[in-house]
Amino acid sequence: MRFYNTLGRAVQEFRPIEEKTAKMYTCGPTVYNYAHIGNFRAYLFEDLLRRTLEYHGYKVTQVMNLTDVDDKTIRDSRAAGLKLQDFTRKYKDAFFEDLDTLRIERAEHYPEATTHIPEMIAMIRVLFDKGYAYRSEDGSVYFSIAKFRDYGKLARIDMAQQRSGVRINNDEYDKDSVADFALWKAWSESDGDVKWDSPWGPGRPGWHLECSAMSMKYLGKTFDIHTGGIDNMFPHHEDEIAQSEAANSCRFVNYWLHCEHLTIDKKKMSKSLGNFYTLRDLLGKGYDGKEVRWALLGTHYRSKLNFNLALCDQARATLKKFTDFFGRLKTLPEGPGGAEEARKLADEADRKFADALGDDLNIAEALSAVFTLERAVNSALAGGSWQSAAGEAVLACFRKFDRVLAVFDVDAAASQGAAELPPEIMALAERRVEARKAKDFKTADAIRDELKAQGWVIVDTPRGPEVRKA
Repeated sequence: MRFYNTLGRAVQEFRPIEEKTAKMYTCGPTVYNYAHIGNFRAYLFEDLLRRTLEYHGYKVTQVMNLTDVDDKTIRDSRAAGLKLQDFTRKYKDAFFEDLDTLRIERAEHYPEATTHIPEMIAMIRVLFDKGYAYRSEDGSVYFSIAKFRDYGKLARIDMAQQRSGVRINNDEYDKDSVADFALWKAWSESDGDVKWDSPWGPGRPGWHLECSAMSMKYLGKTFDIHTGGIDNMFPHHEDEIAQSEAANSCRFVNYWLHCEHLTIDKKKMSKSLGNFYTLRDLLGKGYDGKEVRWALLGTHYRSKLNFNLALCDQARATLKKFTDFFGRLKTLPEGPGGAEEARKLADEADRKFADALGDDLNIAEALSAVFTLERAVNSALAGGSWQSAAGEAVLACFRKFDRVLAVFDVDAAASQGAAELPPEIMALAERRVEARKAKDFKTADAIRDELKAQGWVIVDTPRGPEVRKA
């Protein structure tokens, strides 16, 4: 497998620290509002990465943080008149609901910043001991970037051109600012009751420190992959590198993968422009999770994604086409006809699919393998010689694809509408089962024809007969 490593600005072969094991940290949500589709573009890229690693046989340990204390969560919880934990709980719950709607695999760990304050204080102590941290007049603690000679290596900042000695207390700051950043923020009246005791007085951790402390706890001092949106590269990821490598005297992360921005109709997403979408907004417009997932997955993660509602419409049409395709495969007559040809087509598609995703998540080539297989199979079906064994070989391949894509529901498609079977159709199907048990195949075939005449098809599968609309 190969990935574009932002740290080296090149595609590099993936060599994990432990064989066939991938440890990765993915920047999660700040839980002060519902996540928007720009956020989910990044989370789906990370899900694609996770699933691709698993497809290639890796055991993945993923950590995604939940930022539940920072400037924004404190500001908005106070405006709402709620305690911080009560305020953020609503958005934590909504985030996990959205993950499930988009079929994003759960990470192994979702550490909350507020439950890892001791780890953060311990890390600041180490930075003090090593001379990288200092206390300001108001009791806040800062990281001295002048003391860390490699500062700027991820974002490629020329430190010789930067001013030194400037301090920034905000969690998020202008991307042109290079300055000492807060490790611990002294309590102020604007924080209300949000504070923890520390050796430097009451306060709370800086946003950048949270990720360093929690990633080290769950993944170790050095791990394989760190991901996030391109907007997190500086200052957030740069600051993570500085404080982690300064504290631990070793490399922090081996591979950095960054996802490009999402725009709406080629414009920046903005509430003032009326083009701001949460997942809930799209569901309210009648789209479902797998349609949104398809729309957000189809563009390579290092390319800007220009989103519009037409993408969701196209996704709906495409997925309907595949549902119908699976239905045709499940209605093939019993027998081995075409099985060898089907297996060859499926094996070739599987190889191309895996190779494409292993090449820096080349989703366009991976989807090309999917569509090429569908077209080739439809051509073969037109010949009329394929039977159930061939159909099952192709369906098995699409089940493998769906381990990564998570949009096809190959088996669910077969039972679609089963609960709505008219009683007379169900009775005919049961009569056919009894006829086959009695080896009365003439009657069984006649019932099959009668069902077909009424617009229904019956398919014999390893799970038993299935009935669905023709």
